[in-house]
Amino acid sequence: MRNNLLDDLKLAMKSQDKETLSVLRMVKGAIQLEEINKKHELNDEEFIGVVSKQIKTRKESILEFEKANRQDLIEKTNREIEILDKYMPEQLSEEEVLKIIDEAFQQINPQKQSDMGKLMGFVNPKLKGKADMSFVSKTIKDRLNNLEKI
Repeated sequence: MRNNLLDDLKLAMKSQDKETLSVLRMVKGAIQLEEINKKHELNDEEFIGVVSKQIKTRKESILEFEKANRQDLIEKTNREIEILDKYMPEQLSEEEVLKIIDEAFQQINPQKQSDMGKLMGFVNPKLKGKADMSFVSKTIKDRLNNLEKI
């Protein structure tokens, strides 16, 4: 994955695609920083974690841009997310994510809100990098809240 990023970086330099070049340089910098912190070269899972964090940051920025009514920045940030998505594994559909969450509820049989950690521990290895974890977390919280109402 790292080699793909470096190849695309070189290609962006040659084609003078400033937007792609800028995004890829930022990601490369974040990856290098993470490697310095961990004191080893990142494996694919760690690489995906860094890219995922970059995407999450940009999605949060879009929310702020919407509040400020800055359509130009929203469009620019969406293009950056599209560039970063190339380095993410195939995203699971909402149905597939819900199926894994159902499986977690069947296996763990949670009774109260404090079982959230057990559920996240079950779904995290299966969904990390393949689904929006904020959606997963929110879905599990909502279902736990519904359990407590019964």
